[in-house]
Amino acid sequence: MRELKYHEKKLLKKVDFFDWKLDDNDREIKIMRRYYVQKREDLKYYSKLVGKLRRIIYKLKALDKDDLFRIRQTKLLMNKLYDMGILNYKTNLEDVEKKVNVSAFCRRRLPVVLFRNKYCETMKEAVTFVEQSQIRVGVDVINNPAFIVTRSMEDHITWTEGSKIKKKLEEYNGTKDDYNE
Repeated sequence: MRELKYHEKKLLKKVDFFDWKLDDNDREIKIMRRYYVQKREDLKYYSKLVGKLRRIIYKLKALDKDDLFRIRQTKLLMNKLYDMGILNYKTNLEDVEKKVNVSAFCRRRLPVVLFRNKYCETMKEAVTFVEQSQIRVGVDVINNPAFIVTRSMEDHITWTEGSKIKKKLEEYNGTKDDYNE
């Protein structure tokens, strides 16, 4: 970039083109690339959820440690986060405060779970499969890559009935039923 002339400096003295506010999102871009998140709104939603969770944790930490309400609500929060898959093990509030972040929610997205469970080779391929409605969770066909998969749902991920990939897998495994054709 060329150096600004005197009158340009006067006009733009409150604007800094080198440190632009919108460019200070390196963390967000890394998360979007790593988990192949296409919509920035999804990350903003996860960020709001993390903020709300942290507010709840701060309020619980403000209560007395022996308070029955705090103990009961802490257990409920830990169980909910563990069942969702956000936490790997049930722990105390201080650890939850550190471990609950946007990446924890991104790790529970359907394409990430598909990639981790070796349904596909790349994250982009996983997003494509979900967008093409080739994956179902339980009886529901999912076409939204932002779908959050809980621990209990993780065992019920399968290919849809009309999926060509399912047909290829059945053909490869020798379990293809000729009657269905």
